[in-house]
Amino acid sequence: MNSASEILVIILSIFLALFLILGIILTIYLIKLTSQIRKVTKSAERTVGSLESVVSGFSKVMSPIFVAEMVSKFIKKVKKNKREN
Repeated sequence: MNSASEILVIILSIFLALFLILGIILTIYLIKLTSQIRKVTKSAERTVGSLESVVSGFSKVMSPIFVAEMVSKFIKKVKKNKREN
């Protein structure tokens, strides 16, 4: 082998080693990022679950209150109309 091909092989092997190290580092960062995303997703699911239970409880309480308000408004209108007649 002549010296030009030896230099080319050395340069290519150096670049190959650099890209291999860079690939390994990026893979490690990707694994860390994936685990962080998984933690955030689990936290968001817990938050949504608790909010869902709060909204469900709130709707159970508000439904009778809403019906009672509507009935009282209707009764007030009927009484008002009777007084005017």
